[in-house]
Amino acid sequence: MHDSPLAHLTLRGAHLVGSVNLPTARDTLRTVATRLGAHARRIPDGEVGERFHWILFQGTRFEAVDGLARVGDEPVVVAGFDLRPHVLDGSVPADGLRFGPLGYAEAALASYADFVALRAEGVIARGTRFQVGIPSPLAAVTTFVAPADRAAVYPAYEAAVLRELDEILATVPAADLAIQVELATDFAFVEGANLGGGAARAWFDRDAGGDEDVVLGCARRAARVAAHVPDGVELGFHLCYGDVAEKHFVEPADTGHLVAMANALVEALPRPITWVHLPVPIDRDDVAYVAPLAQLRLDEATELHLGLLHHEDGVEGAARRLAAAAQVLGGRTVGVATECGFGRGPAERTAALLDLHVAVLEA
Repeated sequence: MHDSPLAHLTLRGAHLVGSVNLPTARDTLRTVATRLGAHARRIPDGEVGERFHWILFQGTRFEAVDGLARVGDEPVVVAGFDLRPHVLDGSVPADGLRFGPLGYAEAALASYADFVALRAEGVIARGTRFQVGIPSPLAAVTTFVAPADRAAVYPAYEAAVLRELDEILATVPAADLAIQVELATDFAFVEGANLGGGAARAWFDRDAGGDEDVVLGCARRAARVAAHVPDGVELGFHLCYGDVAEKHFVEPADTGHLVAMANALVEALPRPITWVHLPVPIDRDDVAYVAPLAQLRLDEATELHLGLLHHEDGVEGAARRLAAAAQVLGGRTVGVATECGFGRGPAERTAALLDLHVAVLEA
């Protein structure tokens, strides 16, 4: 009798990408700590409030910048947010643009107060970290700036993201903090996905007239944000193919581009990476999808979290996808997760998804 492939794969840890459909940050922190217990080494605040739709709330931050103007007279409203892009209006040079607060630090510090209070009550275990998600600046710049002006506006927005990080780092003790840099729009560029208006192309992409390889260009920009995180703070990456209406903007052929990005981040960063999370689509329980993971150049200490939990097929489906991964990653410890955050799914699904993490880890 042959051993099951799963016998050669060690499971440890449940990773939550960020969004969780619960009413408040305190509800999220309490519920996750209670349901996941020791399986969750870090807990996000659920991305409640204006962050419910990821970066869509950033449009008002662009609108408030002197030197930028919306294109068009009528709002283009999606989920209550105006998605009209901005252009340089000529009143301020690009190197003089200055963004105000983006909202990430304000939300993180308010949620951290809840985290501390719940830890004092004994709800959150000592040693658990508070997780803060910071989207790659490419996401908001791509969404809210017209293509011709993205390269010029990007440095000002990146500087604003770094100021948000500085504010968080100045308040939350390093030993309590985990920062996750989120790359999603980056993969639309890598895949040339159609986000509306044709194939997505980054201004720096060599195939679109730029002077950089698109994977390396995305990784270098994400690494500039990540390098701002000091060594005492945990650092992770969420590699994502989108989650609009719970669908990817394009289905990855395999994990090849995810591996290329992860390896590029390793090369670009002067500090250790604590974890990497990547998606495994529900219909990909074949070895071909995960085969490129054999080329991952992550340090053995870096946690690899596979987003292979799907509410549609539960423990049984996760076991199939894990069995495929085990044939490539045998001998490695991996954690489990959903493909993306599940905050935009039905609220009644939340508890069952949290419980699914535990069921798979303990099956």
